[in-house]
Amino acid sequence: MSDASRQAAAAAAAELVEPGMTVGLGSGRAVWAVTERLAPGTPVVVASEATHERALAAHLAVRDLDGSSQLDLALDGADEVGPGLGLIKGGGGALLREKIVIAAARRFVVVAEAGKKVERLGQGFRLPVEVVRFGWRDTRRRLSPLLPDSELRRTDDGTEPYVTDEGHYILDAVIPPDADPAALGPALHAIPGVVEHGLFLDMADLALLGHPDGTVERLERS
Repeated sequence: MSDASRQAAAAAAAELVEPGMTVGLGSGRAVWAVTERLAPGTPVVVASEATHERALAAHLAVRDLDGSSQLDLALDGADEVGPGLGLIKGGGGALLREKIVIAAARRFVVVAEAGKKVERLGQGFRLPVEVVRFGWRDTRRRLSPLLPDSELRRTDDGTEPYVTDEGHYILDAVIPPDADPAALGPALHAIPGVVEHGLFLDMADLALLGHPDGTVERLERS
């Protein structure tokens, strides 16, 4: 996907940040592009170690999510944007922390490229499911009636299992075409060993989708 698309969406997202706001930042290239556009000293809460490094480099004021106040705005990317602003997230491995940050915010805005929009969630991207390392193979077995095709995520060189910032594994699974995402999410949560999943439903208020020509498509949840 073109950098122009990402930069267009990032510029539109940065315009939403007003003085005095505390902003939650997810992870991924679109969010990192937003980070570079925020004013130095902007208070932020970050969802990944990678975003933490970039926030410090941009001289942002990184704060802990300590429960003392609600975030004004959460900005995060998506791997797929489906009908009703349903999302698949977690390609970067930070889905658990991202969901916590989003849940702590008054408003959640998606920052992504227009090519991420799909007609059906799971159309071109596997669903990440974060699982406890202990007995992960048995967790995968119990997942199989819902998600028959899942594989353990590995590091880029393929030699070791990928480990999230919270110390868990990720299973990347194909969503069956006839699956109902609204029913799938609770069913996954009911399986022992599943920590979190990459379905972000009824959470986004607005999606800013950048196009290669620099225009930005705005999708609002009805």
